[in-house]
Amino acid sequence: MAKKKQGKKKGKKDSQLVIRISGEERDRFVSLCEHMDTSAAREIRKFIGRFLKENPMPEPS
Repeated sequence: MAKKKQGKKKGKKDSQLVIRISGEERDRFVSLCEHMDTSAAREIRKFIGRFLKENPMPEPS
């Protein structure tokens, strides 16, 4: 019998971020992502990752 994996997978997403945008913007964004063979969630995660790299937290004083 196979063992069940225990613990979290490395890199597993475990949080959500809720944002409010207009329905038109959302629909255009999702449609463009589909056209580009990607997902809206993937593109937003990439944006957040780039933003964090480009804007590191300052060292505490």
